[in-house]
Amino acid sequence: MSRSGWTASPPACERGSGLALRARQPYLAAMSLPRPASPRALLTDLCAFARERSRHQWIAAFFAVLMPIVIVVGFYFDAQTNILPGEQIVYVENWPANRTDEQIKAQQKIDQERKEKAIAERQRQFQELEKRLGMD
Repeated sequence: MSRSGWTASPPACERGSGLALRARQPYLAAMSLPRPASPRALLTDLCAFARERSRHQWIAAFFAVLMPIVIVVGFYFDAQTNILPGEQIVYVENWPANRTDEQIKAQQKIDQERKEKAIAERQRQFQELEKRLGMD
């Protein structure tokens, strides 16, 4: 044993156990926390700091604090607008359970024709808009 209380031990690969050595003691003693400052000391330091600053530094500090506040408030109000979906009406057709395949196919043909007419009408409206804007 040496003076510090530690004995020389073989390297981990020679020990074979793979366990760590006991924890070492810190070389510094525990430090105590500083005494809390009084509100009067805080006010004195703040006044001394304020006296050393010029007018343009105060203006720059004001804007440096104001800009992030404006951005955060903007994001807050933006998140509050248009967040709920509008009212949606869903139409449901009620069909008898004993429909034949021919009836189903006939209805699908009618629905497909309606869909194609709606697409053609929308395309015509866009073509008309294109002519009015002079994009042809």
